[in-house]
Amino acid sequence: MNKTDEGSQRYRDSGVAALPAKPEVIVGFIILILCVILTIARPMTFPTVRNIFNILRQSSLVAILAVGMGLVIITGGIDLSIGSAIALSACFGAWCFRSFETPALLVMLLILGMGLSMGTVNGILIAKLGIPPFIVTLGMLSIGNGAALLISNGAPIRYPPSWISVFGGGYIGAVPVSVLVMAFIVIAGYVFANYTQTGRNIYAVGNSQRSAKLSGIFVDRIIIAVYAITGFLAGLCGLLLIGQMNSSDPSFGKGYELDVIAAAVIGGISMSGGEGNILGVVLGALLMGILKNMFVQLAVSGYWQTIILGLVIVGAVMIDSIRKKQTAR
Repeated sequence: MNKTDEGSQRYRDSGVAALPAKPEVIVGFIILILCVILTIARPMTFPTVRNIFNILRQSSLVAILAVGMGLVIITGGIDLSIGSAIALSACFGAWCFRSFETPALLVMLLILGMGLSMGTVNGILIAKLGIPPFIVTLGMLSIGNGAALLISNGAPIRYPPSWISVFGGGYIGAVPVSVLVMAFIVIAGYVFANYTQTGRNIYAVGNSQRSAKLSGIFVDRIIIAVYAITGFLAGLCGLLLIGQMNSSDPSFGKGYELDVIAAAVIGGISMSGGEGNILGVVLGALLMGILKNMFVQLAVSGYWQTIILGLVIVGAVMIDSIRKKQTAR
């Protein structure tokens, strides 16, 4: 019997019920309970196909970003700049079109490239200069927001409908394209984190950078890679928003960093690094989407919405803390 099993056994023997080993099981169970309650409370509006896809569409951007944020937090870092990366990427692409009549394909590449560049700069400053992730990404948050306002003059930039509009607002049958994009990113992120050597190295870096270095892992490259991935996904979300709104706005992405970090924490990503599952992160994003939909269905005041979401986040962190103490025992 390994140490974890011994700790769990002692915890059970103490008379206190042990928590499920996997946080995603807890989140999935909570989602199931909420769906049952809402189906009973609002049988005509909640369990409809339209509403289900609406929840998935509204959760798609947070879920996409949460994949990248999950990888960052697993390494022991944090990225507060994703909201500004969305805004700057979108505004930069629309500005290039307005100023130079840039073709749609190039606009798409510029948007993705801007997000990737911001994430890469974050990773280099953190890995090569040793600046704490909180400070670097907080500074990049301010830089990105300021640059987006500068480019747009503080006003939306109109982008004419094109095939890019399909990404944000298009449908294939009843399924929003943004939901399909989310599914692809989630599957790719899960496979990357669990079935590739780089993915395993990410967990190793989060457990102990010193041990990872002694094992021959290029820690700096891993750190740069996870921030670059997160920046790229922020650019992708900027592209989806442009497609949905047919314009860019410096307010794009505002507050997303809090929702994404919350989704990661709720989904079982340990803020101390080295632990977590991409599936749990996505379930965390879906749980937040269902909660927000529930608030609308039950006409809950916006003030209470903020309080309840805050309590959910604190509860998720508390559960993570209890699990760690259980394992230590």
